[in-house]
Amino acid sequence: MAQPDAPHVASSQKALMLELKSLQEEPVEGFKITLVDEADLYNWEVAIFGPPNTHYEGGYFKARIKFPLDYPYSPPAFRFLTKMWHPNIYENGDVCISILHPPVDDPQSGELPSERWNPTQNVRTILLSVISLLNEPNTFSPANVDASVMYRKWRDSKGKDREYVEIIRKQVLATKAEAERDGVKVPTTLAEYCVRTRAPAPDEGSDLFYDYCYDEDDVEGEDGDCCYDEDDSGNEES
Repeated sequence: MAQPDAPHVASSQKALMLELKSLQEEPVEGFKITLVDEADLYNWEVAIFGPPNTHYEGGYFKARIKFPLDYPYSPPAFRFLTKMWHPNIYENGDVCISILHPPVDDPQSGELPSERWNPTQNVRTILLSVISLLNEPNTFSPANVDASVMYRKWRDSKGKDREYVEIIRKQVLATKAEAERDGVKVPTTLAEYCVRTRAPAPDEGSDLFYDYCYDEDDVEGEDGDCCYDEDDSGNEES
């Protein structure tokens, strides 16, 4: 396979620098982005905070995004480092989602080319798609068949079958120790989760520190868009 030429590499580096700057100045709610290595723009570390009022509430999940040299013409790969039990996440942590698939015509996949990656997509749309997928799994083409069967049992029983939920809650609880080691304060309320927080400068401590100090008056008066509310399908049944 031919390697991207120098202009393509320079173009992808410029695109990634602009996206990283944008995400650090105006983060997506519930995410924290850092570089794995300051000298490598093609490998990003993602900290994902479980949205309140969902099964993932209080969770601290780590992932990596690896970009190809011809980005944004080809999609990046998104892999969870934290163990995840989910219909659309492979055992090795790779996320199976249409937006990360190359835009080829593949009738057997059940996906339309328009649902797949295109150069107008970006990291922000990927992050929003991933958090949506966590709470609304696609069970038609699961990456983890056992998790898909278990999720359908929970859904079809209207929450009475708790096996799927209990596995997720155990995984969420297991992430708390890592959050403490990384010096991360995980949001537990919708107000904390929806606050847009600038990433700290490199000399302000751990790369994974996420400061949730905010002014409550500013939050109440903000017109920011938070992705979830109490009616989301990922909510736990009472």
